[in-house]
Amino acid sequence: MTQALAAQPVRTKRRSASAIDRRRQRWGWLFVAPFAVVFLTFLIAPLGYAFWLSLQTKTLAFGTQFTWFQNYAKAFSDPQFLEGVGRVLLFAVVLIPIQMLVSLAAALVLDTLTTKLARFSRLMIFVPYAIPVVIGALMWGFLYSPRFGPAQSLFEVFGLDAPLFLDPSNVFGSLVNVVTWQWAGYYMIIIYAALRGIDPEIYEAARIDGASGWQTALRIKVPMISSALVLILVFALIGTMQFFTEPQILRSIAAGSIDAAYTPNIYAYTLAFSYSQYNYASAISFALGLVVFIASYIFLFLTRKRSGLG
Repeated sequence: MTQALAAQPVRTKRRSASAIDRRRQRWGWLFVAPFAVVFLTFLIAPLGYAFWLSLQTKTLAFGTQFTWFQNYAKAFSDPQFLEGVGRVLLFAVVLIPIQMLVSLAAALVLDTLTTKLARFSRLMIFVPYAIPVVIGALMWGFLYSPRFGPAQSLFEVFGLDAPLFLDPSNVFGSLVNVVTWQWAGYYMIIIYAALRGIDPEIYEAARIDGASGWQTALRIKVPMISSALVLILVFALIGTMQFFTEPQILRSIAAGSIDAAYTPNIYAYTLAFSYSQYNYASAISFALGLVVFIASYIFLFLTRKRSGLG
């Protein structure tokens, strides 16, 4: 009898605790609901519809037919799509190391500054990222213009032959420059935040041991922010594989240097909105997503120890 009476308050407390947990869960779902509705409506539903389109083929003779993965087989044998994938992979090989070196060097320099100039410098380096990509591409299109661009006039002032920045032989490097200018500041902020999280006593111990500034930077700072470097490498890889805005904006003044299949995203956009091939364009988009996923997974697998994932 005594044991039963002692157990009754315990059961009451458990029931009240479970009731509180259920109430908290209901409030949690209530707060999450607006985001969930927007997320499902504007991301998941369009993706599902696009995937459904990618499994169909529409022709004038037979109308719309459900062809399963025929469009995907066509995509991975399409020379224009494969050429675009190869081009963005080349962009990644060239662009990402340049972005990393620029952003890492800027972050290391700013980490050593203790004057008011450091804040101003961080702001100025970050400003290009704050500028909308379309506006930035239009600005660089004006600078690269062979007719009225300031870059051309500058070469003429010094009596030099001005290079055609958007010529087929130079457009690759010009696009690398535009994207580096646009994104290096964003990556710099991530690296700088990681550097500020390092205990200053480690630097003091290194100075006592006789380490120089270069040794401190290369042997202490860089290894300790390896997880941040892996993170921005993944961001850069995904962003480069989805390359679209800059070449699309510069197409109008590039004099044929940037064609309709220059990148997979431009190719899918052209198929959908110029030739009304929505089914095949959807398949191209998901095929590119598959390539991005595989490339990101392989990269994360190879760097799992440095990123702290393994």
